[in-house]
Amino acid sequence: MKNTIEYSNGEITVFWQPARCRHAGICVKTLPEVYHPQEKPWIRPENATTEQLKEQIRKCPSGALSYKILKKQSV
Repeated sequence: MKNTIEYSNGEITVFWQPARCRHAGICVKTLPEVYHPQEKPWIRPENATTEQLKEQIRKCPSGALSYKILKKQSV
């Protein structure tokens, strides 16, 4: 993904493509504890469960947000 910024909580990596973002605000309205547009880093995936993040990312109207589930390492 070109010009993509990654944020991870160890279980899920959230990808943000700024050029695709239309600033609809769905992310901030849905998970305000995760998305802080005025701060850096602006996405804090550790503040939500993986399921909450997946559900919210699916609602992104521009497709600027996507995700990848990380494989658990066996010990």
